[in-house]
Amino acid sequence: MTVIELVQGDITRQSVDAVVNAANSSLLGGGGVDGAIHRRGGPEILDACRDLRASHYGKGLRTGQAVATTAGRLDARWVIHTVGPVWSATEDRSGLLASCYEQSLRVAAELGARTVAFPAISTGIYGWPLDDGARIAVRTVRESAGAAIDVVRFVLFDETAYGAFAAQAG
Repeated sequence: MTVIELVQGDITRQSVDAVVNAANSSLLGGGGVDGAIHRRGGPEILDACRDLRASHYGKGLRTGQAVATTAGRLDARWVIHTVGPVWSATEDRSGLLASCYEQSLRVAAELGARTVAFPAISTGIYGWPLDDGARIAVRTVRESAGAAIDVVRFVLFDETAYGAFAAQAG
């Protein structure tokens, strides 16, 4: 059974098999978690993302999908890039957010990763309400992690995010 851990901290400093990146569709870096992972991981991650863009992902990565690259200088083997949905008050995009977690776990299992660190996908600049994002994340991980993943660690940037995830993780 997969153990769910919560930590408040910096996802780029996690010692795990795979770090999940809340990427943008270009795969070429950005702000927030994406920018932090690219900065700390070094140019190897950007080079690998450019290779992906030159081959299978010429138009970028679609929302809800996931793909892996090297982790560069991070204390991890892989970075799993996933594109979260922008929150909408008029359109239910919760299936796309759940897909980010499902597809990231699928990729992790295919790679043989046993420990995975996730940020709170879409709850920053993409505007997803934190409590709902936490509910979807924890529920989806519980339903999708399977026996292949030993530990899923949610790495939360501040006390507010930690509290929202703690309320869902019980």
